[in-house]
Order: sequence, then structure tokens, then C-alpha cells
Amino acid sequence: MLKAFLIFVLAGLAEIGGGYLIWLSLREGKPVYLGIIGGITLALYGVIATFQAFPSFGRVYAAYGGVFIILSVLWGWLVDKKAPDLYDWLGAAICLIGASVILWAPRH
Repeated sequence: MLKAFLIFVLAGLAEIGGGYLIWLSLREGKPVYLGIIGGITLALYGVIATFQAFPSFGRVYAAYGGVFIILSVLWGWLVDKKAPDLYDWLGAAICLIGASVILWAPRH
């Protein structure tokens, strides 16, 4: 379970970080090379996610969505300096609970 969580976090940081670099380049007038690095980082996100041991692509990506949302809220707080409010945390918690159900529900 710890390995799955770490892979989700690494994938999330690659996805958010890559998207952020492209955002900086296209929306905030930063150098083009940041956008290129962002695109490469986004490609790495796709590779990192394949290291999950779970057999179902759809379930892994659905569960990853919950982790991605939590990481996005934290990124906004720590990098963009936008403090999350109660509804940000409530929504993120609901998503994480849903992701947990998708990934670890007992199935036969």
C-alpha cells in the first residue's frame, strides 16, 4: 500500500508540475523552455503511473484521481499561495474516499 501511495504521489507531482510549467510558459509569459520541460514532465507522469501493481488501468487512474485532487489543493496552497477553504478540503476528502473505495473494495 505504501508503494502504491508513493507512485501516486510521484505521478501527481509530475502531472501537476508539468502542467504548471506549461501554464507559466503560455499564460504568464515565462520562457518557452519551461513549457517544453513541462511537456516532458507530463510524459514522465504517464510512465510513472504504469509502475502501479494493480491490474486494471481504469481503476488505477480513477483512484489516482483522488490523490491528484489532494495534491492539487496542496500545490495551490504551497506554490500559488492560495489557502484552501473548508469546501476545498471537504471536496478533496470526498474524492479520496471515493478513490479508496474504487481501489480497495473487496471484489470476487
